[in-house]
Amino acid sequence: MEQLRADVVVVGAGLAGLTAAREVQRAGATAVVLEARDRVGGRTLNEPIGGGKIVEVGGQWIGPGQDRIAALAREMKVDTFRTHSHGENVIEFDGKLKRYRGTIPRIGAHVLADVAQAQLKIGRLAKTIPLDTPWTAKNARKLDSQTFETWLRRNVYTKGGRALLELSIEAVWAAEPADLSLLHVLFYTRSAGGFDLLLDTEGGAQQDRFVGGSQLISIRLAEALGGDGVVHFSSPVTNIEQDEHRVHVTAGTGLTATGKQAIVALPPTLTSRIAYDPPLPGHRDQLTQRMPQGSVIKCMAIYDRPFWRDKGLSGQATSDIGPAKVVFDNSPPDGSPGVLLAFLEGERARTIGRLPAQERKQAVVQGLARLFGPEASEPANFVERSWAEEQWTRGCYGCYMPPGAWTSFGDALRAPIGRIHWAGAETATVWNGYMDGAVQSGERAAREALAQTV
Repeated sequence: MEQLRADVVVVGAGLAGLTAAREVQRAGATAVVLEARDRVGGRTLNEPIGGGKIVEVGGQWIGPGQDRIAALAREMKVDTFRTHSHGENVIEFDGKLKRYRGTIPRIGAHVLADVAQAQLKIGRLAKTIPLDTPWTAKNARKLDSQTFETWLRRNVYTKGGRALLELSIEAVWAAEPADLSLLHVLFYTRSAGGFDLLLDTEGGAQQDRFVGGSQLISIRLAEALGGDGVVHFSSPVTNIEQDEHRVHVTAGTGLTATGKQAIVALPPTLTSRIAYDPPLPGHRDQLTQRMPQGSVIKCMAIYDRPFWRDKGLSGQATSDIGPAKVVFDNSPPDGSPGVLLAFLEGERARTIGRLPAQERKQAVVQGLARLFGPEASEPANFVERSWAEEQWTRGCYGCYMPPGAWTSFGDALRAPIGRIHWAGAETATVWNGYMDGAVQSGERAAREALAQTV
């Protein structure tokens, strides 16, 4: 049995946990990180595809305003490049296939006007939500007592407008409009700075990618912390005990780590799978019971070359049929090989995810062939990752709040329990659920822990 000692014990070696450890070290204190997986990066993961190139089967994008992850990437010497968006986009809608340029597809002036007025309402409501305490917003209980689906039916007047906004919800939360509290959608919108920023490529959250893949940031950050001496792999934490002097963290492998404070940098629902002594207050545990992870399968069809670019297409597509309703050109920086990224999200991921892998691949590729032509029907390779099947994640992109969760339990999200502090993208106030939010949360949790490390 290996026994470790440090000022702060960090659980989880994703961006939040590694950032927290870095901040602890910068303050002159010591940290150890226990990670269940055999790697760092959490919900960011590079997948080699040959020739020294990779695709990212986890989180990958960065956009304007995400200053913390941008600064960290620069510090780790990880460059960015633009998501390919040159050319015309494709939309499959109401039985028709159309090409268009820009953000807004040509699907009828009445539908676009309907979507615009709905987004204006969302924006106005979002501005009233305090980022630190969403549950204290004016009419918070009323906003939190309805789903976004309910709000859509009352405030969006065209079938096409509802379909487009439903697609937006699936794309951002990997969940259905009926799953989410309206208050949560408004908080998330405010957290990102606007509904459009969540959805757009140019000028939005999908604008840029990382050269070498987003996981490279965590790999280099772990190396900067001191490598194996600080980060311990294959060490899933099972128990956390605390008393008036210390916190004791035990992994299933028998490894133990003792510190003055602990930072748990996991998705909230996974924090409840650890045994605590003394047990966590019921208020905190009830919160974690109400924070499910989204459902997404990230699929990539890999071709010898990005043939769609020759046709004047950007590689970006949306479909109201699916099974992949959102598609991006996900090729490496030099455009070779050509990669089409197809997302299965929400209910599609839940149902198609239960099919045999070959059937799922066939369904996705057939959808790509409808959007981009017969050349898309024969990829040279196909890569997928179902994050609900990942033992130490159990869903992506992040969690979401169903009705009632924010107003009844939101105050437990970041509140320390004795010597235990909480980090992770879901605990961030700005860019909640994104890599930038993960970095912010690690910085905050480290400050809290250091303030109590005496």
